[in-house]
Amino acid sequence: MLRGLFAVLVVLAGWTTPVVAQGSDDALGWLERMAGAARQLNYVGTFTYLSDQRFETMRIAHALRGDGEVERLETLDGSPREVIRKNGEVRCVLPGLKTVIIDRQGRRRAFPGRLPVSVGQLGEHYRFVKGAEGRVAGRMSQSVRLEPLDNLRFGHELWADLETGLLLKARVLDEKGKVVEQFVFNDVHIGGDVDAAQLQGQYDAGSDWHVVNARGNEAEVASVHWTLSEVVPGYRLVSTVRRAVTGESNDVLHMVYSDGLAHISVFIEPASKGDEQAPATGFLTAGSIGVYARNYAGYRLTVLGEAPKEALRRVGDGMEYQGD
Repeated sequence: MLRGLFAVLVVLAGWTTPVVAQGSDDALGWLERMAGAARQLNYVGTFTYLSDQRFETMRIAHALRGDGEVERLETLDGSPREVIRKNGEVRCVLPGLKTVIIDRQGRRRAFPGRLPVSVGQLGEHYRFVKGAEGRVAGRMSQSVRLEPLDNLRFGHELWADLETGLLLKARVLDEKGKVVEQFVFNDVHIGGDVDAAQLQGQYDAGSDWHVVNARGNEAEVASVHWTLSEVVPGYRLVSTVRRAVTGESNDVLHMVYSDGLAHISVFIEPASKGDEQAPATGFLTAGSIGVYARNYAGYRLTVLGEAPKEALRRVGDGMEYQGD
């Protein structure tokens, strides 16, 4: 049931006034520069991604054109994969499987656009700290840390290009300061025109290819009988979508909670016989991505997110069904 959709989604990868620590205004300014630069600048480069035992090299081309923001990602090692983001749509092409996955542009963006537009809102649950300057991909950069104020989110260390503000390196840190995920540019060219060919797809889907529509439909509030019974500090509901799973009669309800930086997805589907025999609860971790499963009221809840186990558990255990 959910497992097929879960694999597909993994491929695509109201607040109060912020409480800002003394001396952090400059750090906030750098965070705002990073958030804007990733969306407004043209750039082409290669970066590496490291998480647990997974290591990938990606090529990225990004441009802000008259028809909007366009971005193309391509893996340079392992199984070929291409992701194109344009006009609110994401197309993931898996040529080895002759498969195209089409999804909507989510709130969680890929490196180097990992920061939300409203960075200042993060100040309620993170401390902003300006670090030292250093070199990344041959360019001088300024480091900034986001230190979590509780155990419900990871820490982040970011390096911004001194000249343009573009995020050049990003680390996700657990509660012990261990790096659980890292993105870093190996080389990058910022500014100027981006060749249109670098933004176009390189694979043509033939008649024998499988096209998966994972966009789903926004769910009406009245039709959603699920709610988070207890407030998880900083996290609020930002998206509710019903997604169809090929070969299954029931849709999967996909709810997303976020603090602006961390995102936690909750997938809800009727429990199958196999799910009923599976452990009622359990954790699975892959780098910075954690998964928590729970059986409840005849449903299987799968919670997935780049957040500590405690946050995933609170969201998963706090979900309640309020239908008839």
